[in-house]
Amino acid sequence: MTEEEAAELAQLERRANKLFSGRVEFLLSAPQLKFLPEPTVPEIAFAGRSNVGKSSLLNALTGRKAIARTSVTPGRTQELNFFEVGEPTQFRLVDMPGYGFAKAPVKVVEKWKNLVRTYLRGRQVLVRNLVLVDSRHGLKDVDREMMKMLDEAAVGYRIVMTKADKIKASELAKTVAAVEAEAKKHVAAYPHIHVTSSEKGMGIGELRAALLQDAGV
Repeated sequence: MTEEEAAELAQLERRANKLFSGRVEFLLSAPQLKFLPEPTVPEIAFAGRSNVGKSSLLNALTGRKAIARTSVTPGRTQELNFFEVGEPTQFRLVDMPGYGFAKAPVKVVEKWKNLVRTYLRGRQVLVRNLVLVDSRHGLKDVDREMMKMLDEAAVGYRIVMTKADKIKASELAKTVAAVEAEAKKHVAAYPHIHVTSSEKGMGIGELRAALLQDAGV
């Protein structure tokens, strides 16, 4: 990265931090597509296995302690949850149902899958998806299924490694390299892997800046 690029990134991070320190509010939960809000602003969706740390990442990004409720019970998020960022609203963050290990009946899980799949394929204002991957485990088959779904839906996505503080630096580097190599095989995957820790604040500023770029703000 050149000095000029580094300066631009630093400026973008400052702007992103300022935006996220302002208005961020929960808008609504949509258990079905008919409850989706009007598609008036760009949307960025968060996907990940149950207990990967989606709620914690949303809280860290927005600088709030509990804007997204965290739960130790896998499969707790059963709807699309929308959060508005900015005054007036610049874009929305969308918390999608966690996949894998959902402690729910098969029919309910299928209903969630259909909701997510249809949202991904038909939402014109969806500009980016984030696929969250636990740094301690790397990519699982359910993550690969989601990546394939995004490839087929032609929705560009960033892979975000979570809980990076829970693993040794040497092991983290290996996992990131493996994920990066696999991501290159997916047509809709963004080449840069974001490494984060919601607890320590690692990578949060850089990811905020990336979201601003994605939303075109």
